[in-house]
Amino acid sequence: MGITIVRPYERVLVFRWGAYRGMLSQGFHWLWPIMDRGVRLDLRERVERVPTQKYITKDNVVVDMDFVIYWLVLADQAEKAVLQIENLRSGVVSLAFATLRAVIGNISLGEALSERERMRDQVQVRLDEVTGRWGVKVRQVEINEIEPPPGVRAAMEREKSASAIKTADITESEGKRQAAINTAQGEQQAAILRAEGERQATILRAEGGRQAAILNAEGYSTALARIFSAAKDVDAKTMSLQYFETLKAIGASPSTKFIFPLEFTGLLKPFTDMIGSGGQDR
Repeated sequence: MGITIVRPYERVLVFRWGAYRGMLSQGFHWLWPIMDRGVRLDLRERVERVPTQKYITKDNVVVDMDFVIYWLVLADQAEKAVLQIENLRSGVVSLAFATLRAVIGNISLGEALSERERMRDQVQVRLDEVTGRWGVKVRQVEINEIEPPPGVRAAMEREKSASAIKTADITESEGKRQAAINTAQGEQQAAILRAEGERQATILRAEGGRQAAILNAEGYSTALARIFSAAKDVDAKTMSLQYFETLKAIGASPSTKFIFPLEFTGLLKPFTDMIGSGGQDR
């Protein structure tokens, strides 16, 4: 009554003789005693923790859940929070219970545990659809805990352990397979390199043999050319003396038989001629 101070985060609804007259924003205001009545609303965001309750999932598993909702009264629709509902806070909390029960009743336990964010978003959307007529905006919904029964929890832990062992076995076998592949590829590359090395060595050896043969042929050809060149200057007497040296070497051997080719008389002819000419000279 009288002077009323409205803070920045508040609104005051004025009722005169029971009829709604308007809404006061921040500042100093005057309310007539007896005639006017003011209802003060807090526009700040509120945090409501919904106590743990039991909910039934689509696969008939009873779980314990608790969650938190963040909501506030919209400044431009603050009159609805007074005119459209008797107890605003109780209405928001009760609606949150019913909405979560409806959402989790349409999903299985596995989906509730793995898709918590999707379930949270569904709850928030459904709450907004109803609380909008009260001038309330649900900003956020957070699900804290989802607790299945002890037996189900133990079974889930066993399943998780088995899945972890399976994953470890798969990972180990995959590692062994990859190691075998790497080893085989390494051996293949080594064999290719060895074959390439042997091929190169064979080529080099063949090339060396070819070059050696060419050099030997060239040396032999040069030697023949020199022999032929020297042989042109050798006369018959020199050749006959060489034959005598050869016969002398043969005679030194223990053999008692000598075989002279028919051409041997022709080789002796120069000497007989030379001896004959010497006798005539004497």
